[in-house]
Amino acid sequence: MTQQLTIPTENALYIAGEWQSGASTIANINPSDISENLGHFAQASQVQVQQAISAAKHAQPKWEKTPIERKQAVLQAIGDELIARCDELGTLLSREEGKPFLEGRGEIYRAGQFFQYFAAEVLRQIGDSADSVRPGVSVEVTREAVGVIAIISPWNFPTATAAWKIAPALAFGNSVIWKPANLTPASAVALTEIIHRQGIPAGTFNLVLGSGSEVGNTLINSTDVNGVSFTGSVETGRKVAAATAPNFVRCQLEMGSKNALVIADDADIQIAVEATIAGSFSGAGQKCTASSRLVVMDGIHDQYVEALIKRMSELKVGHALEEGIFMGPVVDGNQLEANFGWIEKARQSGAELAFGGERLNLAHEGYYMSPTLFLNTKNEWEVNQEEVFAPMASVIRVADLDEAIATANDTRFGLTGGIITQSLRNSAIFKQQIQTGCAMVNLPTAGTDYHVPFGGRKESSFGPREQGQYAKEFYTVVKTAYQRPY
Repeated sequence: MTQQLTIPTENALYIAGEWQSGASTIANINPSDISENLGHFAQASQVQVQQAISAAKHAQPKWEKTPIERKQAVLQAIGDELIARCDELGTLLSREEGKPFLEGRGEIYRAGQFFQYFAAEVLRQIGDSADSVRPGVSVEVTREAVGVIAIISPWNFPTATAAWKIAPALAFGNSVIWKPANLTPASAVALTEIIHRQGIPAGTFNLVLGSGSEVGNTLINSTDVNGVSFTGSVETGRKVAAATAPNFVRCQLEMGSKNALVIADDADIQIAVEATIAGSFSGAGQKCTASSRLVVMDGIHDQYVEALIKRMSELKVGHALEEGIFMGPVVDGNQLEANFGWIEKARQSGAELAFGGERLNLAHEGYYMSPTLFLNTKNEWEVNQEEVFAPMASVIRVADLDEAIATANDTRFGLTGGIITQSLRNSAIFKQQIQTGCAMVNLPTAGTDYHVPFGGRKESSFGPREQGQYAKEFYTVVKTAYQRPY
């Protein structure tokens, strides 16, 4: 299933319509098999980032004035190719990020759907008209591109998260400078290669691989960048907000989470267990929407825990391209070390390790660990308050729905929250009272649609929502025009 990139990895920067080498390179190691290096990928210098910014600034007016049918055709072609090549590109993604092939393939397919959706949105850009309060004066309200957009995307969904930012940015007439995570450069180059072949004005889209300190800081401090869309940690999000504020650059931040899945007394056990497995352990728990807190009511606690542990024992961990696995490795050695640090903190707090918590030695040397479950935990413990990007979940026992919702809301984050229940009353109360941007009923906390808004509350998100028609709130500015006839 191995696939090769169509361009040399050393020429992995894409600036002003041309591929470039960088000031240095980094190795791209397969976390499923650390003996495999997918290539050495270029790293941009600050000078090259400035070149990308200048190119984007020069190209943006040309792209914005491009006829809408041409824009639509470009985005449609990108989406169509991603979907047509989802097996190939999904394999590549799984090799460098570690998620199982079916998840990697699904991510590429979903990325294609983002481009297809926003291709259609290009043709739906319709303004409003109104009568003025002044006789004989007409009013038109339209939307225009923001300008140059810097996109900083994470490694856990290297193609999908980038797609849901790049697609609307281009759809609404902006130019783009994309800084992906350094852990997943191959997927970024593959997507850029597809965009490159669409024949858009040189500089409309640029790829600058590199570190946050070099590339990211240059982008967020530039006065020629008009908007920054960032997904990553709260700590880095604060730096983005602080850097963009003095220049009055708009920013959109998707950051941390500590999502809770409530298991009500009346829950269907099978639905509850499968929602937990998908929400807590798929993708090795490396999702901002993962349910790391399992808030379980007294009446169902023992039955649920027993069924969950049995189901966890059936999960197969292995190489991302191995058939039949549920969970691959975590993304790298630093992440693995951090995960075991959290496991030790949970133990020291008094948590009972009910399952997992082990480093796994498999046929290929990689960053493998078992899915992990803790019991008898308290919500105020650090392990239940800080984001743990790991295949690890903690059970918090509660008496009733009121305590469950209060516990779920007792966090500085507010991205997603879920409940498993057969009661319409429980569902209605939960959806009304949960302090999150997304609420799930009888579903995993992980998993959202591309045509509706996505985002959170509190320290999970800042700025306008992503995805669907709500994306235009970030990627466009409103103009109100008044006219009186001669």
